[in-house]
Amino acid sequence: MNSYKITMNAIVVGATSGIGRELVRQLCKKGYTVGATGRRIDYLNSLKKEIGDSVVIKEMDVSKPELATNNLTELISDLGSVDLIIISAGLLLWNSELDLEKDLDMIAVNVIGFTAIANFSINYFIKQKKGHLVGISSISALRGSGKSPSYPASKAYMSNYLQGLRKKVFKSKMPITITDIKPGYVKTEMVGDKDSFWMATVEEASEQIINIISKKSSNAYVTKKWRLMAWLMKYLPDFIYNRL
Repeated sequence: MNSYKITMNAIVVGATSGIGRELVRQLCKKGYTVGATGRRIDYLNSLKKEIGDSVVIKEMDVSKPELATNNLTELISDLGSVDLIIISAGLLLWNSELDLEKDLDMIAVNVIGFTAIANFSINYFIKQKKGHLVGISSISALRGSGKSPSYPASKAYMSNYLQGLRKKVFKSKMPITITDIKPGYVKTEMVGDKDSFWMATVEEASEQIINIISKKSSNAYVTKKWRLMAWLMKYLPDFIYNRL
């Protein structure tokens, strides 16, 4: 018999692979019923088959914001109510050649899609008078990159948008938490076969994210060793950073 008692509902937006998929697994183990979304319905079906009735799936493409928010409304209705929404959907395309289409594709997901889901979520939580919104940003939000200028720019947008929402709900005095999580290198499909001391497994990163969520932190780096690197990235002079 499962020792966990299901007491809360959550949604993970972008759950077909990587951190999002693993977060669904770990939340279900903690006793959540989880709504899992993503563009690849076959991946969601396999996740449902793996976990069972604790997962409710919904196909969603955040780059189509109106349709995505309609999907989110339907998913919340299926679950009954939601206490936690995690936005894990994101797109990284290496773009040192400055292909405009690649830039626009990343903006469609990481900026426009993110904004639609975050805006919807906060309005839902304000109406509900409680809730927890989590955005999976990136350590890349701290400085620009010549390999893919739009990606860190889009992640910086995410972090600043979440900060603005946090300021808004703080003034409302409602028990609504906004968490901005900036992962460093995590071994996912987006980063490919890279490996280093700084690379975390998806399981390790997701476990730390769940712990951060449980503490209702406002900002955090994953894994913890990235806090020092974040400080260096923030304050390293441009004439040095540009040579790296």
